[in-house]
Amino acid sequence: MIKLLVVTVTVLNAGLIAVPATGVPATRPDIDSVRTWNELAVDAVRLNRATDADAARLYAMVGVAVFDAINGITRQRTPGLVPATGPHHADQQAAAAAAAHAVLTRLDPARSSGYDAQLTADLGELGATTPAVTRGAAWGDRVGEQVVAARTGDGSTPVASQPAGSGPGVFRAAWSGVQYRDVAPFAADDPARYAPGPPPALTSSAYADAFAEVAVLGDAGRLAPELLATYQFWSLPPGSSQPPGEWLRIALTVSADRHLPLAEQARLTALLTMALADTTVATVATKYAYRHWRPTTAIREADTDGNAATAPDPAWSPRAGSAGGSPEYVSGHSSYSGAGATVLAAFFHRDHVTFRHATDSAPGGVARAYPSFSAAAAEAGVSRIYGGQHFGFSNRAGLALGRAVATEVVLTSLR
Repeated sequence: MIKLLVVTVTVLNAGLIAVPATGVPATRPDIDSVRTWNELAVDAVRLNRATDADAARLYAMVGVAVFDAINGITRQRTPGLVPATGPHHADQQAAAAAAAHAVLTRLDPARSSGYDAQLTADLGELGATTPAVTRGAAWGDRVGEQVVAARTGDGSTPVASQPAGSGPGVFRAAWSGVQYRDVAPFAADDPARYAPGPPPALTSSAYADAFAEVAVLGDAGRLAPELLATYQFWSLPPGSSQPPGEWLRIALTVSADRHLPLAEQARLTALLTMALADTTVATVATKYAYRHWRPTTAIREADTDGNAATAPDPAWSPRAGSAGGSPEYVSGHSSYSGAGATVLAAFFHRDHVTFRHATDSAPGGVARAYPSFSAAAAEAGVSRIYGGQHFGFSNRAGLALGRAVATEVVLTSLR
């Protein structure tokens, strides 16, 4: 069962807020290496049509490489993956750009020429031939290479699948990516320990209540423009940034709004992306263990579930237009959202931070305003019910799973 750790004010005050950087000044009026290279990572996920799990891994590798490159110069925090210390008088922006470049050229070689051009432009803006920039770039490249080496053989490949199941309560299709249940974590000691217990029994009243909820809210046959728009806003299909990428984009927006120093931008994005990547492990492990059927199958075949309170509707279709490509329990959108909101609230010492955001799948590209990180996470989670893709208990368990993984990461990492 999930054991949720509590982030206390005392712990937060122990080191989750910015400390002035040392060494060569980190900022330039026209350079923001953390934002630029994280946005390039998001573009790579879009262009490669990466899965949510692959996307989270790529974001974490870029995030921790950038952090370790800067931290090796400032020497303020415990490292992420690379424990070595870098040159003291080196340019932090150059180090960050070179570290991200080293990761992206190896993970996305088809677009290496574009990454080369961006690095050349960045270093040129910083003064490519100056000793500080030269040292920073060389150090960052070394860090990026070491991060790639550290994650080689982490279990993310080869791709493995779980075969199709059969019978009441069981997900019917084969699905791939199940190797991620055993992937080496970035920061959490054992993310799979946060996997929740089983979903409600098919014969239970809790299951019948969740069944009735999604049968109404997620029904494609019921006109509900607001529910459809909310589902679409958070749907994030292949070709988008994927759910982990939206929380990374939110972090970049809030960081820019608050003018965070470079080192703190890097620490935030590293904490966030490592938590998101480790949330993948627990999410996939849960899906693999329980193989729970999606609402589409459950509603169409309710006469087989043994529950007198559920009625079959063979013509029922989900508002999303598709049943979903992996087992239902838990909701991955929800677990990523729980993790993302938890890291951001911990970092900024409060949940109620207002922001505006337009996801990659926002209808008409229109942004929405949120009063807090948890409000955005709650909307992302319930959107899966509106789309007819998840039950309410799967959303709630997913949010709790993500919060638990993220709490461990912020309590133990980059201190």
